[in-house]
Amino acid sequence: MMSQPTTSSPGAGARLLDRLGLPAPLFLGFVGVLVFMIGDGVESNYLSPFLVEQEGFGEQAAAITISLYGVFVAIGSWLAGTLSAVLGPRKVMALGAVNWVVFEAVFLLVGVGLDVHWVAVVAYTLRGIGYPFFAYAFLVWINTATPPHQRGTSVGWFWFVFGAGLPTLGSLLASWTIPLIGEVGTFWLATVLVVCGAAIALFGVRDRTHAGPEPDAAGWGELSKGLTIIWRNPRVTAGAVVRLINTTPNFALFVVAPFFFTETVGFSQSQYLQIVTIVYTANIFANLAFGIIGDRFGWKRTVTWFGCVTCAVGLLLLFYVPQVVGPNFGITVLCWAIFGIGLAGFVPLTALVPSMVPTRDRGSALAVYTLAAGLSAFLGPVLVGLLGGAASMSVLVWVFTGLYLVGAVLCQFLTSSEDPGQAVEPTAPEVVAAR
Repeated sequence: MMSQPTTSSPGAGARLLDRLGLPAPLFLGFVGVLVFMIGDGVESNYLSPFLVEQEGFGEQAAAITISLYGVFVAIGSWLAGTLSAVLGPRKVMALGAVNWVVFEAVFLLVGVGLDVHWVAVVAYTLRGIGYPFFAYAFLVWINTATPPHQRGTSVGWFWFVFGAGLPTLGSLLASWTIPLIGEVGTFWLATVLVVCGAAIALFGVRDRTHAGPEPDAAGWGELSKGLTIIWRNPRVTAGAVVRLINTTPNFALFVVAPFFFTETVGFSQSQYLQIVTIVYTANIFANLAFGIIGDRFGWKRTVTWFGCVTCAVGLLLLFYVPQVVGPNFGITVLCWAIFGIGLAGFVPLTALVPSMVPTRDRGSALAVYTLAAGLSAFLGPVLVGLLGGAASMSVLVWVFTGLYLVGAVLCQFLTSSEDPGQAVEPTAPEVVAAR
């Protein structure tokens, strides 16, 4: 009699998770990624001042350190998908977690504790592959383990927990803990969270069928496939370009928007930061919403209209409307929120790109996709510099609007028989290849 409730309860829970678009065997992986990314995001808004004010770095040296870290984030973003095909996503996640913890410990104990700057720079730089290995390998796991009808919602949940951790809840946690335990203590707390997140995901995920390497993975030759797929499959390349377009203007805004909204429009710094917080909180929840919408409206159509076109319109609104109405908080939040919600309209692209290739190439497709995601963090600031910075805000806005419209055109080439919005049945060769 005692066994009946125990048997029915997990079944009911699994059905609830399934209705929410969360594969029950992977559920604790999502929880683990959330906790891990909170730990990773703790430092996001105070590392640079810490290096300058507490460690004696020059501002340029601090900027170079963070830029080098970004290079390794991009490298890790590319390798995560490819290595997941060779080693399996679970092992790549473990490697990412170990990398993060080991190099963070070296950074804190030697670089910070003993005040050895070059060790701090090297350790922090090498730690850059940690979170892409952990998070993006789990993204591969989601794509291989989730059925097509649920995949858009599942990747929406992934970007929800990813964005909630880095930087939103991570920064919020730091704002509470720094006054209590100090900056170094907060770094160590972040390390504890990363360990906990890794343990939850690695030991809690029950799916083992998709945890290992792909059966058809070509050994270490898979690494070269992660690059050759760029010219072997032009549709994957087009998808990567659309992903690059997705957040390149957003990273550019991080550079120029503070000057535009405070100096041109007339907001105070505090008001500007409040606007940013509201907008990107809305973006987090929109990530989840568009995963669900994509599974019903279609992945390609969602990215085209809710992603590319909405971002183009939102970008023009957030630039021109505040100049007309002045520092009106509510209207500015509304205009910027249209752009921020449009950024989330690209979420189904994560499901669409790997679905365009046979199963054996999906790790490579995701490798190119995540590489594009990493590179957008560089391309945005670079374009700001090339196009004249905040003084040329109107030029930047129209260039980026044009990019989003180019992205809408490229989306028309991103067709997949697994896309819920496609009425095309796979041909016999495609079915064979997928097997």
